Amino acid sequence: MKTYYAKQEDVARDWYLVDAQDKVLGRLASGIAHRLRGKHKAIYAPYMDAGDFVIVINAEKISLTGKKLTDKVYYHHSGYPGGLKAMTAGKMLKEKPEELLRTAVKGMLPKNTLGRAMLKKLKIYAGGDHPHEAQCPRVLDL
Repeated sequence: MKTYYAKQEDVARDWYLVDAQDKVLGRLASGIAHRLRGKHKAIYAPYMDAGDFVIVINAEKISLTGKKLTDKVYYHHSGYPGGLKAMTAGKMLKEKPEELLRTAVKGMLPKNTLGRAMLKKLKIYAGGDHPHEAQCPRVLDL
């Protein structure tokens, strides 16, 4: 017998639509990361990008459990001395709800060029409209 090695041209990519209204951030992000990596497919291999495209709508209506809206803090640095910026999850949900979910999903993907390629297949929109009707996305309930 020979071992089958999946090739990039054998991958069939689907489009999925996820409604984030009243969904918990972490549980939703782990389901999305699972689809982006392609772990739900039989052709999955850790060395290649076999995942699907995921469209997320209503990102502004996502929920967080406990006191995370006030206690969870996201940091980034500008690169200059004294350039540490901090933003709570509640403020980020109001100002940039897309980045809140993108950051959560990014933390669940590989930290290399493969993970960055997977993250490009994630499309997040704060409202209920999206410009990907031509791709005929299937509704995915996570």
